[in-house]
Amino acid sequence: MTAIALTIAGSDSSGGAGIQADLKTFSALEVYGASVITALTAQNTMRVEAVHVVPPDFVLAQMRAVAADLEVDAIKIGMLATGPVIEAVAEGLKEFAGIPVVLDPVMIAASGDPLLDPEAVDALRSVLIPLATLITPNLAEAAALLACSPARNEYEMGMQAWKLKEAGARSVLIKGGHSEGPTATDILFDGTEPVSFEAPRAETRNTHGTGCTLSAAIAAELAKGASLPEAVASAKEYVTAAIFAADELDVGSGQGRGPVHHFHDWWDDEQGR
Repeated sequence: MTAIALTIAGSDSSGGAGIQADLKTFSALEVYGASVITALTAQNTMRVEAVHVVPPDFVLAQMRAVAADLEVDAIKIGMLATGPVIEAVAEGLKEFAGIPVVLDPVMIAASGDPLLDPEAVDALRSVLIPLATLITPNLAEAAALLACSPARNEYEMGMQAWKLKEAGARSVLIKGGHSEGPTATDILFDGTEPVSFEAPRAETRNTHGTGCTLSAAIAAELAKGASLPEAVASAKEYVTAAIFAADELDVGSGQGRGPVHHFHDWWDDEQGR
């Protein structure tokens, strides 16, 4: 049977991140995608103009509707916006017992605009992180969760992953895409030894949605039965290729950070333009 992955996240009206990026990723990786929308954003490649948060009871209703009918194999969680929405999602996860959950603790958009209320960070830490199979913070998000400065090197990334594990996370993938240097290194820690995943850094400004895409790709691979290290490795390879192909996605991708190319393996160069 076709594997099913569920994304619980916000909508990006520019199509490069959020629900839209997740569903594209699921499709590209041959997984059927279902969705629960937590917020509507009015955004483009330059900024987030406005956010409309979905009422928590309706978020829960969406989750229960999916659970009542679809056999979901993995869940990816992204933008949650507020504490009450976090509480609703935690309640809804009771309907999906035993299913792997990848939590991307989205706090700030690539444009720098906030996507999570500051007072909701505590709820994210205490209510939702312990329920996730894997959390995937970037350097700034890991620092915010730990109330410390961002990691400056791989050693500090490993230490912060360990601290997040100690704080209740089951497994942690700290993403190093915002670091400096010729390679982008992510650190996975599940309580044993940290594992590094390296990829060359592409010279492109079109990186909108990379975090969403990576966590969605991990969820897709878990839905297909991969182990966690296998899922992270495959997802890292997929998102790296999507970034390197981003400049080929000639769709008038705006004045800011354009999207990555989710279907780089599928589109014919001539037909896709």
